[in-house]
Amino acid sequence: MAPRHGHSHGVSHGLSVAHRSRLRFVKRFRRDEEGVTAIEFAFVAIPFFALLFAIIEAALVFWTQQVLETAVSDASRRIYTGQFQSENRAITDAAQLQTAFRREICARVVALFDCEATLRVDVRSFGDFDGVTFGAVLDDEGAIDDDAFAFQSSGAGQVVVVRAAIDYPVFTTILDGSGANLPDGRRLIMASAAFRNEPFGN
Repeated sequence: MAPRHGHSHGVSHGLSVAHRSRLRFVKRFRRDEEGVTAIEFAFVAIPFFALLFAIIEAALVFWTQQVLETAVSDASRRIYTGQFQSENRAITDAAQLQTAFRREICARVVALFDCEATLRVDVRSFGDFDGVTFGAVLDDEGAIDDDAFAFQSSGAGQVVVVRAAIDYPVFTTILDGSGANLPDGRRLIMASAAFRNEPFGN
């Protein structure tokens, strides 16, 4: 009986040592703070970088808006002074005139987006400002309506309204200022100009 008693005591002693060893390991693990910084950074990194990218994207949207407005304003001056009409007098097709004026705008746009592929241009002429009317650029589903964009030639003294629109890609939607407002997850950016042509015909 004695050998068996000694064997049982040895097993119990071995289990006790193993248990104490595990407890010491757990205590050391709880005291070890070497990975705390990495864990804390992992918690804040995702929202931090998401916010950072959203701020950058909002700045890009604002910059694109300003560049488009400047390009539309500069290109519209060529209609205002009659230069565009004079240089394209041989063109009678409205679609070709629309393409020519779109190129006038795109020539003044910094490479922030694919201007030739995404820019829509609408040019309307009226007898006076009281008669200015134009439809919405979005269809019933909230997408850009290509049929809303056309080109009407204008003469001296006529009122002209120019509208330009692009669908700009949006990757973050944290900030409403740069959020998508089109069904395909892109953002509608528009610029416009309204003026009365100079009496260049005289």
